[in-house]
Amino acid sequence: MAFALAAKASDVAPGTIREVKVGGATIALANVGGSFYAISNTCLHRGGPLGQGSLEGKTVTCPWHGWQFDVTTGKASMNPNTGVACYPTEIRGNEVFVDVG
Repeated sequence: MAFALAAKASDVAPGTIREVKVGGATIALANVGGSFYAISNTCLHRGGPLGQGSLEGKTVTCPWHGWQFDVTTGKASMNPNTGVACYPTEIRGNEVFVDVG
């Protein structure tokens, strides 16, 4: 799949994460100091929505059971040998594009 529009950059304020639909998939899009990162929205533990979690620095905490992931790598904080999928992002003007392919 190619890059597809995910959101306007202004819709995801620095220090926040949110759920967005891209190409039929729901992902978690995070803004870490003006840089955008896209990861799978599904927590490995029980499928919690990472895009509804809290973001501190580059770490998102799942709202269901507290599992944490680095949004820049997708790696789980408690076990860096596992993690969620990461997707390439691209900024075009004021829009964030993500390749979920």
